[in-house]
Amino acid sequence: MSLPPPQAKIGLPPQRSKTGFVGDPGLDGDPGSLRWAALACDYDGTLADAGRVRPATLEALGQVRYSRRKLLLVTGRELEELVEIFPLISLFDRVVAENGAVIYDPASRRRRLLAQRPPRKLVGALRARKLEPLSVGRVIVATSRAQQRVVSGVIGELGLPLQVILNKHSLMVLPRGVNKATGLMGALHEIGVAPEDTVGIGDAENDEDFLALCGYSAAVANALPRLKRKVDVVTSAGHGDGVVELVKLLLNGKRT
Repeated sequence: MSLPPPQAKIGLPPQRSKTGFVGDPGLDGDPGSLRWAALACDYDGTLADAGRVRPATLEALGQVRYSRRKLLLVTGRELEELVEIFPLISLFDRVVAENGAVIYDPASRRRRLLAQRPPRKLVGALRARKLEPLSVGRVIVATSRAQQRVVSGVIGELGLPLQVILNKHSLMVLPRGVNKATGLMGALHEIGVAPEDTVGIGDAENDEDFLALCGYSAAVANALPRLKRKVDVVTSAGHGDGVVELVKLLLNGKRT
């Protein structure tokens, strides 16, 4: 099967390319005319199912590396937590962690923060309210979505220039203007790849920003409906199998 043109989704007619990413925007995409230099993947719910990445998914990522393209991991997780559950991050040229606030180079082990650390008064106020769960990273503060009213109230009371970002059942607090798109942009700049030459794939609402940045965007079958409506293509398989499907489309022009 040839690669669907940008904006081709289940039940919707194909539209014209938003970037010229596929050679002829009015025709079904020929993988041979597809200019792409990097693949950017979300972790939880996309590469991973219940936190784990299947061997077939790892093999597909290896095929991308073998084709001399770049790989980027774009996640809301803190870096230390990610390494603990997924020690093979050396597969990636860059890791964008903490929902865009941290860029990590696995080869050099260099970490770059793109924003300031969490305000002490915010962390103190949340701990004083015995908020659980509560995780404090280099920049990010994370808890469950059920705590949204409490967190938003504290930010408002303290008058802090922070934003609340939702990710399915999770909630993240970051400085305004920091998201997966800003983090991915910084990572792409480091490796010398343009956003329009990048393919992105994700599953949740916090992936919308970075997928909108990419020249070609995909959602796995288990993605939220709102995300599926905004991407260029939706895979027929979920989680890592959807990533495998996308890689086969990109490299071979075939879903299976």
